[in-house]
Amino acid sequence: MSRYTDSIWKKSRHLNFSVLENGEELKKRPYGPGQHGQDRKRKPSEYGIQLLEKQKLRTLYGVNERQFRRLFMLAKKDPTVTGLAFFRILESRLDNLVYRMGFARTRAGARQLVNHGHILVNGKKVDIASYLCNVGDVISLKETSPLKVVKESLDSKPATVGYVTVDAEKFSGTFTRLPERNELSQDIQESQIIEYYNRKL
Repeated sequence: MSRYTDSIWKKSRHLNFSVLENGEELKKRPYGPGQHGQDRKRKPSEYGIQLLEKQKLRTLYGVNERQFRRLFMLAKKDPTVTGLAFFRILESRLDNLVYRMGFARTRAGARQLVNHGHILVNGKKVDIASYLCNVGDVISLKETSPLKVVKESLDSKPATVGYVTVDAEKFSGTFTRLPERNELSQDIQESQIIEYYNRKL
């Protein structure tokens, strides 16, 4: 499966959006990459704005286009407001929850932990990063002696979100509830993404 392997900092500058969610990528050079990065002042079209919002969300969660569209179709079938349902599905991905619990410093690092078989869900090994977890699922590290990268990540005391609980000593966490919209990125206009797919599908 294809993954974006170029510089995340460059991608963040192109989108004018912090993919790492800490703003570090935009501090030094808050403009687009490349020779003409500072000269791009043309106002995007309505379609361009919709495409940009979609790319922000897709890049944030590290999901390819095919997966992204499939998850959007799942969200459309949910009785909840489509935008919130879509966010909740993306937040329920195993790689994202591993990241949210602080076992990895980035979602890419969390995806690697899952793919290499280091993560258990309710005591069973799951090595599929896109696995959708349910509220109440317990996510833990397979090893009794933790990996160095996991320990370093937890020792850095990452900020956790309100819908997961973490036991750093046991290297485990619980997905306690679905997130609310105000707990998620405020820099993304999900209504534009819905418009984008409504005109495509």
